[in-house]
Amino acid sequence: MAMTLDQARALYPGAETFTPGDSRALCDSLLALMRSGRKVASCGAARDYDEGGEAMPLVGRRDIALDWDGRPALVIETTEVTIRRYCDVDADFALSEGEDETLEGWREGHRRFFQRNGGFDPEMQLVCERFRLVEDLSARG
Repeated sequence: MAMTLDQARALYPGAETFTPGDSRALCDSLLALMRSGRKVASCGAARDYDEGGEAMPLVGRRDIALDWDGRPALVIETTEVTIRRYCDVDADFALSEGEDETLEGWREGHRRFFQRNGGFDPEMQLVCERFRLVEDLSARG
């Protein structure tokens, strides 16, 4: 039986929740990359962390990644948070996101993502997070 969100919150008090991606297909792909250990970083538009938006990642906090249906999938622990402009993201960070083989591929995919989700500007501020996988909650039960 799959773990409920209440059960996951009981195991990880203080955890924030988030759903990666903006579609079921992207969410499934990102969770698989996280599970495999290939994805150890993520970024989001700083504008999405304004009051009432997503919770800002905090170093040391463990957060629960949800699948597209809102079920707990993974627990990650934030190891680094930096703010940088999209145009300043380097290959080291981009490739640690695990989604692309090149910085150019990362730039193209993320440009399209930001265009779909509130607009894109090469100077836009990003919240860049590195994390480690703590637990695959789908392995429980």
